[in-house]
Amino acid sequence: MRLIFMGSPDFSVTALKALRQAGHTIVAVYCQPPRSKDRGHQLQKGAVHQAAEEMGITVYTPTSLRDITTQQEFASHQADVAVVVAYGLILPQAVLDIPKHGCLNIHASLLPRWRGAAPIQRAILAGDKQTGITIMQMEAGLDTGPILTTAIVPITSETTTPLLHDALAKQGGDLIVSALEDLDTYRRQAIVQPEEGVTYAAKLVKTEGELDFAKTANELDCHVRALNPWPGAWFVHNGAVIKVLQAKPLGGDYGPAGQLGYTANDPLVISCRQGALALQKLQRPGARPLEAADFLRGYPFEGLLDYSAI
Repeated sequence: MRLIFMGSPDFSVTALKALRQAGHTIVAVYCQPPRSKDRGHQLQKGAVHQAAEEMGITVYTPTSLRDITTQQEFASHQADVAVVVAYGLILPQAVLDIPKHGCLNIHASLLPRWRGAAPIQRAILAGDKQTGITIMQMEAGLDTGPILTTAIVPITSETTTPLLHDALAKQGGDLIVSALEDLDTYRRQAIVQPEEGVTYAAKLVKTEGELDFAKTANELDCHVRALNPWPGAWFVHNGAVIKVLQAKPLGGDYGPAGQLGYTANDPLVISCRQGALALQKLQRPGARPLEAADFLRGYPFEGLLDYSAI
C-alpha cells in the first residue's frame, strides 16, 4: 500500500520501521516540528523525524492541518491509508477523508479504556492488570472510532512505564502490519466502541509526582512504577526533594502514615495508610541515583524507626 505515516516520539518509530520492513511504500511522514532542547535552545528533531530521514522518506512538519494548502499537499500523496500513532496534532475531518481507506490509529490501550494522552502511565497508576493496543478507524472524536483489532499486554507487579512503553510499541508495529494485510475484512468487521467502560487518560503534570503517604503501599508502588522517568515520584524531607526511582510495597501495620524506618531486609521504609513502601533506589537534586543503603551514607535520615519485628 501507499502509506502516509504520522507520528512523533520514540513510541511511533517501531511502527514506522515495521511498516517499512513489511514492504509498504511510505510516501510521506508527518511529525511535530523540531523543538528547542536544553539550555542552548537548539532545535532538535523528534525521533520519528530522524528515523524517517535516515530511511530517505520526505518529512513534513506542519503546525496545523486545518489550512487548505496543507490539506492539498496531504492529498497530493495519493495515499491508500494514513497510519497515525502519537502524532500530537488533531486531524480535521477534511484530512481524515483524504486517504482511500481513511486514517488508522495505533492507540496504546484497550479502548474505550484510557482514551487520551497518557494511556500507558494511567493504566499502571490505576493498578490495571492488563492493557494493550487498539487499531482504530479514526473519526473526529477523541479516540472514539470503530475498533478494527486489539492485542492484550499484561501489567504485572514489575511493570514500569519504560517496560510497558516498549512492549506496546512492539505490539503496535506487529498489529498494524497484520491489520493492513487484510484491511477490507478488518474494516467490514470493525466494532463500534461501547459507551460503558470509557475512561480518559489525562496528560501528566509535574505536580502528580509527589507521593501521598495517606494512600496505600500498593497504590504508591503503582505511582512509582508509572511516573518514572517523568515527572518522577518524589517526597520532600527537610526542604529537599527526594526522588524515588524504585520501591516495593510491604504488608503489615507500620503506624502513622509518613513515618521513616527500616527493617532487617530494607534499609529505608516509609509507612503508608495501609502497609509501607520500601524505598530501594533514590536520588537527591543534582546527584546520581543510589541504592537505599548507599543513599543513607550520604544523607542519613535521623530517628529511623525499627520495623524489623513486623
